[in-house]
Amino acid sequence: MTLRPALLACAIALVSSPLAAAEQSKAEPPKYRSAQEIVDAAPADAWRTLDPANTLYLELETGRVIIELAPQFAPEHVANIRTLAREHFWDGLSIYRSQDNFVVQFGDPDGDDPAKARPLGTAKKKLPAEFHRASAGLKFDRLPDPDGWAPQVGFVDGFPVGRDPKTGQTWLAHCYGTLGAGRNNEADSSIGAELYVVDGQSPRQLDDNITVVGRVVQGMELLSVIPRGPAPMGFYEKPELRTTIKSIKLASELPEAERMPLQLLRTDSKTFVEATEARRNRRDDFYKRPAGHIDLCNVPLPVRVKK
Repeated sequence: MTLRPALLACAIALVSSPLAAAEQSKAEPPKYRSAQEIVDAAPADAWRTLDPANTLYLELETGRVIIELAPQFAPEHVANIRTLAREHFWDGLSIYRSQDNFVVQFGDPDGDDPAKARPLGTAKKKLPAEFHRASAGLKFDRLPDPDGWAPQVGFVDGFPVGRDPKTGQTWLAHCYGTLGAGRNNEADSSIGAELYVVDGQSPRQLDDNITVVGRVVQGMELLSVIPRGPAPMGFYEKPELRTTIKSIKLASELPEAERMPLQLLRTDSKTFVEATEARRNRRDDFYKRPAGHIDLCNVPLPVRVKK
């Protein structure tokens, strides 16, 4: 009888010992945090602020679409786009194409008619194709999963990219929201005056075949709801069905008070890595089988208004 209190005390001490606590932690995995919970807890240094010199404001009657340009991949096209924006080339033109599950396209619908085409001002009339660039010098944040369109995929400065170690080349991927420069059959036939935004399932077959110049970071809902044009390619036959562009301006042209102070989550941050992993292996109450895989174009880039 006198031994029982002592044995009980030993048992309590064993359960509360560091060794017992460690064994218990092995048996119980850490509580799952959703990607949103991880992003909500991101420290201030996990965010980067959009550069006004690389930000376009596409103004529609329904609101503003904000676009981040990618001069690190298409420097000559981006320089031409900046010139066209400063000289108000797109003001009053339209979105003249909306193809189901593919793209919306905007620019000058009469651009191929010399008698009707809007003057390009001081913008260049000929540019080289900028489908890809050398991988050297790029900070590449690689995803762990295989991809059907590139030997490696990941992010460079927040942009989704494909990379080929054998050729030493990296290119921007055609994900939802990608902004590309429309061209004819010739590789060097784009100048950035005719642009399209991907608003359907990611057409990755276009990767490394067209010059990509940026991507939409806010306002995609204004483009994705535009009524579809007729088959087969979505060009509106009646001009009155087109969506008028009020203006396209560089954010740097506007007073600071009129800019939207957006920040994007850095893809080289611990927060982005953890949030992506949470998406790869969802373990909340709804998901019954974690996928253990994520597609490049299914990794969203979190955006917030600067705090």
